[in-house]
Amino acid sequence: MICRSIVAVSILLAFPAIAQTAAPTEGPVTCASPIAPDDTAKSLMQRYGKEAVMQDLSGAEGETYKGLVLFPKAKDQRLEVAFAEDKSKRVSGLMLHDTARTSKWNVSGITIGSSLSDVQKVNGRPFLVAGFEWDYGGFVTDWKGGALGRPMQGGCTVTVRFDRNAAAPKSLLGDGVKVLSDNATLLKWAPVVTEIGVNFPDK
Repeated sequence: MICRSIVAVSILLAFPAIAQTAAPTEGPVTCASPIAPDDTAKSLMQRYGKEAVMQDLSGAEGETYKGLVLFPKAKDQRLEVAFAEDKSKRVSGLMLHDTARTSKWNVSGITIGSSLSDVQKVNGRPFLVAGFEWDYGGFVTDWKGGALGRPMQGGCTVTVRFDRNAAAPKSLLGDGVKVLSDNATLLKWAPVVTEIGVNFPDK
């Protein structure tokens, strides 16, 4: 048994990649996992292989940008990765979208499909949400000093967007509207999390 252990240790020392854990496919998203701030398109493609694909992704106001998608065929695992505007293609952040009813990933315990009350519980207090049905509708604009407004360990910040596949009440519409998450009309309409962003700090 001792000889076998020595052989196993020798193999791991000779081939350190064997000792590395497999790239995560679900679980909590942090500033270091499943993507790290020093990752590039090349490093992600090396780590995730065929599960990392460059695509044209939808941005704000109808624009598109070239990004990388992890797990493009698994709707509840899909992650969209954006890069800094430099030649190194260094990662600038990642995004979860409502391509499925929920996601196998979570950020600080919230995920796609989380309710207003779910997010408010994690935040520790009510927060402000932008009016709906415009380009930036449904985004949280102010965490009001709650936990989700503070940088994560490693300096990442979180953005969250709410929506629902139904027309919103008129009082919740438009770019000039901001409403607290415990507002009675908003709670009755019951939007859920449709987008979560994790943004890496600028270097």
